[in-house]
Amino acid sequence: MTDWSRISRKKQTMPGFVCKALLEGGLSNAFQQRPAYQQNDYLSWIKRAKRKETTEKRLNQLIEELRSGDTYMNMYWKK
Repeated sequence: MTDWSRISRKKQTMPGFVCKALLEGGLSNAFQQRPAYQQNDYLSWIKRAKRKETTEKRLNQLIEELRSGDTYMNMYWKK
């Protein structure tokens, strides 16, 4: 279970297309295992995109970073 108690920014809801992509990629669990701030940041970042192409690019980056397991927003991250 993700602990959201330390998040000071507005908690983001997951758009259906992100949930679908995570399920199809078998990455829902990997996303849930990330810290709450990362989950929130990813969702906020994807939702702020103005163009469809940007949304897709950001979603693809999320998918790739979850697959690699050691990257967060193009930065090295260790669980």
